[in-house]
Amino acid sequence: MHLARTTVLALAGLLTLTAPTPAAAAPAAAPRLPAPTGSHAVGVTSLHLTDASRHDPWVPAATSRELMISLWYPAAGTRGRQQAPYVTPKESELLVKDAELPVAPDTLSKVRTNAFTDAVPAGRKRGLPLVVLSPGLGSPRSSLTSLAEDLASRGNVVVGIDHTYESVATAFPDGRVATCVACGNKDADFGEQVVRSRAADVSFVLDQLTGAKPKWRGAALIDRSRIGMAGQSVGGASSIAAMVRDKRIRAGANLDGTTFAPIPEGGLARPFLFMGSPAMHSPGGKDGSWGRDWKQLTGWKRWLVVTGAEHASFTDVPLLAEQLGIDLGFAMTGARSVEITRTYVAAFFARHLTGKPQPLLDKPSARYPEVTFGG
Repeated sequence: MHLARTTVLALAGLLTLTAPTPAAAAPAAAPRLPAPTGSHAVGVTSLHLTDASRHDPWVPAATSRELMISLWYPAAGTRGRQQAPYVTPKESELLVKDAELPVAPDTLSKVRTNAFTDAVPAGRKRGLPLVVLSPGLGSPRSSLTSLAEDLASRGNVVVGIDHTYESVATAFPDGRVATCVACGNKDADFGEQVVRSRAADVSFVLDQLTGAKPKWRGAALIDRSRIGMAGQSVGGASSIAAMVRDKRIRAGANLDGTTFAPIPEGGLARPFLFMGSPAMHSPGGKDGSWGRDWKQLTGWKRWLVVTGAEHASFTDVPLLAEQLGIDLGFAMTGARSVEITRTYVAAFFARHLTGKPQPLLDKPSARYPEVTFGG
């Protein structure tokens, strides 16, 4: 997660946004994420997974692909459980250094979340949809925590993936910390490489959660027939690549990501949501990839443009920046961007993973005038 030098993957390569201006004085209180809007308490746990069937795509010397994932889920009770850390102190140190933030190195590790570590999972067997979340390049899985906690509070299991060597910092249980090797890649087909690798990561994680010997104790709660995926930036672009590769993913959402993986000539008939900022992703905007792919989406689809949003508005970045006294210059507040992202993504998955009608997705809403329909 880049608070100061938000890195985005675009067709031309890596683009770096202008560094923000720090306010005169940062507040003393630790930043906190907004409370989830659903009815369930939220638990979270982290798992270290190893795919021995493939080499790491960014570090050839690594003969297996190691991943860290977080699972957010409805919890039966939180008594005696600690609120989960946002990131580890070492991850915070590297993120703060990379973004050149005017804060203490451990600041991000003190962000107050709403989930409780290793709380007992709640739900009936095969009763909960599963939503995969993939972050932007350089960003850890924690950058989508506000969205993950909210989806879990609404009755979903949510898995956030740290795509190793594609994040500024990924801490492993044995103390190792992987950095963003991929961020320095200059290959002309880098975008395609990333989404292809992430699609393989997603399929492997689904195998580990829904296979014969699942790695998570709450895996029996997951309804294997109701799996969705969303992501921000290249994580959103990877939703298309993952859906093309893996038919288990019933619905996908791209939050402001330039797309790279070609959709097969026959099209993609499963539900898909494009939701983005005006600069890149309004019809006729700078990024033509959505218009190209829109024609290949043959099932239910929506193209939503959020006025006032920037690339990082679909993450926790603006919310935390404001609380840290850092002015990103965004027109939309962090609280509002989190509310809009949560509301529309939750509606999308409620409609397509649970079958519940969602009028919000059918026409503009007076409650959210920032959101316009494109395509």
